[in-house]
Amino acid sequence: MTDTNRWVRRFNPADNAATQLLCMPHVGGSASYFLGVSKALSPDIDVLAAQYPGRQDRWKEPCLTSIDDFADQLVAALEPLTERPITLFGHSMGASVGFEVARRLERSGNTPTALFASGRPAPSRVRREHTYLSDDAGLLANVRELGGTDSMVLDDEDIQRMVLPALRADFTAAETYSYEPGPPLSCPIIALTGDNDPRVTIEEAEAWRDHTTAEFELAVFPGGHFYLNDHVPDILRRIREHTRLITAGR
Repeated sequence: MTDTNRWVRRFNPADNAATQLLCMPHVGGSASYFLGVSKALSPDIDVLAAQYPGRQDRWKEPCLTSIDDFADQLVAALEPLTERPITLFGHSMGASVGFEVARRLERSGNTPTALFASGRPAPSRVRREHTYLSDDAGLLANVRELGGTDSMVLDDEDIQRMVLPALRADFTAAETYSYEPGPPLSCPIIALTGDNDPRVTIEEAEAWRDHTTAEFELAVFPGGHFYLNDHVPDILRRIREHTRLITAGR
């Protein structure tokens, strides 16, 4: 299996679409979180969903514990897919991965059309938290508190054994991420957040503005850390509007 096939899932391939959307999931998340997005946007947009190691069909592979490692390997896997414009969407930890992917793509001459950064403080404002040092019970309690994962699933001991290594590794990557100052992105950033997210204040989301020289937009939705589960149509509308502008300008 090539790096591309390991790292990228195309649930509804849209080879004739003018643009691509790369989605990067949250702590403990997998590519299948974006299955509905892929169905909704195909065939107009070719949706690529990142599959991190240590989960689902990659559960036998060692987990990564560094945002930089996620970004390095994902960008390498994307190399065969850079013929068409690509838009990035990342939620929570995925937003940090998306930012670092965008930096690397820009350095290689493949500037993304935009970064949609959801449910995460700006890179220069990421908080210092230590969930990854908790015992297993503390780790699972934190995930339950944030929502987004069925509590019945988390109560299953067999499932716990399967997901805990990836959860701990992801929390380690997210919570030890340290922004290295550098040139701001030249692509637009659209920051998305819930108005009651315990992990992101409006001010921390607004600070994404400092990381681009292009247009910036902040969209605040009712809800907590997984506000997006209740606002899928609005978020998809924003993505469609962005890609229509891109294709109209080609």
